[in-house]
Amino acid sequence: MISVIIPTLNEAVKLPLLLDAMAGEKTAHEIIVADGGSTDSTVVIAEACGAGVVQCEPGRGRQLNEGVKVACGEVLLFLHADTVFPCGGLAAVASALASNPDAPGGNFRLLFDGDDGFSRWLEGFYAWIRARGFYYGDSGIFVRRHVHDRLGGIRPIALMEDYDLVRRMERAGRTLCISEPTLLTSSRRFHGRRPAAIVAGWLILHTLYHFGISPDRLAVLYDSMRRRQRKQPAHEPEPLRPQSYS
Repeated sequence: MISVIIPTLNEAVKLPLLLDAMAGEKTAHEIIVADGGSTDSTVVIAEACGAGVVQCEPGRGRQLNEGVKVACGEVLLFLHADTVFPCGGLAAVASALASNPDAPGGNFRLLFDGDDGFSRWLEGFYAWIRARGFYYGDSGIFVRRHVHDRLGGIRPIALMEDYDLVRRMERAGRTLCISEPTLLTSSRRFHGRRPAAIVAGWLILHTLYHFGISPDRLAVLYDSMRRRQRKQPAHEPEPLRPQSYS
């Protein structure tokens, strides 16, 4: 069985689309929504769709960690709430792992739903870094449960939790990238931000992370950078979430 773990924070708009897609999957699975304190109807929607719900303090690493604690599957699949999940995606995960018994896990090839040039550039960039063993939570990371546990699991850190897990997975063995079907994710986090500033921010965060700066400090820096990059009216501050850096 595959345990699908979805961290949420005020995702009442996007979550139903993902849960509807998962309901059509024939491969044995369970859905766990790890909510970080939503003030909208996210939790109500999740429960109405039959998903298991765990609630904790916000922070994607912390939420995923709590979701894993109640998961029963032999495979863990981590999905963002704004993911458009493809028909047959779970079967593709099961088939890939069955065909490659030594693989610790992997991810999906990722496409972005934006119709701008930066979204297209990102697709090529993500493919380029994936060939070099780098990928992130928005691409649907999956891992065998026993490998996840042996590696120490997802660390409940404030930022870079997906990067941290992926680096350990890559050291554990050759991972898989499912090229078909692909995942589609939202470009909403890039709206109103300059592409050059986004890429520079990524480079800064990765550099500081490798120099040992704590994820808590990086999370504060990331939120600060995002606020500066967006041009928001003074009376409409952007609600930033203590989640992933992407």
